[in-house]
Amino acid sequence: MRVPSTVHRIPSRRGLFSLLGTRYSVLVLAPVLLLFGTACGYHTVGHASQLPENVRTVAIPAFKNETMTYRIEQMLTASVVREFTTRTHYHILNVTGEDADATLRGTVLSTSLSPLTYDTNTGRAASVLVVVSMKVSLTDRVGKVLYQNPSYLFREQYEVSQDLASFFEEDSPAFRRLSQDFARTLVANILEGF
Repeated sequence: MRVPSTVHRIPSRRGLFSLLGTRYSVLVLAPVLLLFGTACGYHTVGHASQLPENVRTVAIPAFKNETMTYRIEQMLTASVVREFTTRTHYHILNVTGEDADATLRGTVLSTSLSPLTYDTNTGRAASVLVVVSMKVSLTDRVGKVLYQNPSYLFREQYEVSQDLASFFEEDSPAFRRLSQDFARTLVANILEGF
């Protein structure tokens, strides 16, 4: 009896594992190489600023508050000043004037607190969503708009304490976290030109 010429040889156990090992290593290494081999486009803030070179001093007066939320504008202004101071080389002023090359103005348009979840035993809110809407603009000395965004919207949630003996207002820390997130985003947007 004659054996057909199309019979395939089954690889030995060692050959099969080395073949699988090569395939798996390619599957594992390919994403790693893609991750490190491609440029992601990020760069250090402040070094590739989209602002004109003549802007060295930025005035950031206290933001306006058109809401009933107490001191929210102060938290947001302080966070933006801190972010500019720590991440950029610009000199920051807290008042407008002739010394400023540019002025950043902001207005808190609205704030809202909405229950997200409820405690089934008490029927009270267990977590709350904080939403803040803002508008900002950065203008140079002659009033030319360098950056503006009329519709910033930031959200933060927090858990409501169910223990009345240790109850404390959690909305202030939530507003603080939200203001830090807003400041990071705003400074990055201004400097990177998004």
